[in-house]
Formats: sequence, structure tokens, C-alpha cells
Amino acid sequence: MQRLQRSVAELVAEAEAEIDTLTVDEALALHDQPGVTFVDIRDVRELEREGRVPGALHAPRGMLEFWIDPESPYHREDFARDDRYVLFCAKGQRSALATQQLQRMGFGPICHIGGGFSGWKEAGGPIDD
Repeated sequence: MQRLQRSVAELVAEAEAEIDTLTVDEALALHDQPGVTFVDIRDVRELEREGRVPGALHAPRGMLEFWIDPESPYHREDFARDDRYVLFCAKGQRSALATQQLQRMGFGPICHIGGGFSGWKEAGGPIDD
């Protein structure tokens, strides 16, 4: 068995030290505000199974860097606005890593929701089935 030099937990902790993490309450206060785009990076099967945050843009984690890069043939205009982008995944780990990566690319303003969609759901945030 190969031994890793760094664990996922370590990578997430490093990311969270570099990025802006919103509490679920802070995210709820931003929902539906002008100039704020929520970005759901979960897999489409997770969206079908768990539901969606109303108005959130779906951008699968595997395409995110390609969709934000204006030089990429896969660039999406959804990421060309001067909005504040709020990323989230199921629990907040993938979105922490994604936020760090996009921030390193120079994209922003960007943050993510600590606790992710699970925290949103537990707090009674709106959900579309």
C-alpha cells in the first residue's frame, strides 16, 4: 500500500487557512442577493438525490477550472460576471479545495460554505427537489 505524503484532511485544512469560509447563516443571508452567485460543485447524482439550492449554478468539480478560465474552450459566461461567487459541495471539503484552486488562479471574489449543502439543509435553507 502506498503511503501518502499528505492526507485529504491536511489539504483541506491548508485550503481553509487561505480562503474565506462562510457559516451557513452568513450564506443564508447572501442567498438571492444581487451580485452573488452560488455555485454547486456536487456531482449531478448528488443533486438528483439531495435536491438543489434554488438559483445555484451547477458547475461539476471536474470542469470548474476550465469553465472559469476565459482562455479555455470550455469557458462559461456565468463566470465572467463581477459577482461574488459562493461555492459549496456536500460537506465543505471539495468546495474548500476548489475555492483555494480558483483563488490561486486569480478568480474572485470567491468563498465557500463551511458545512456545505448538508449544513444548509440542516439550517432549513431553501431546497428545490
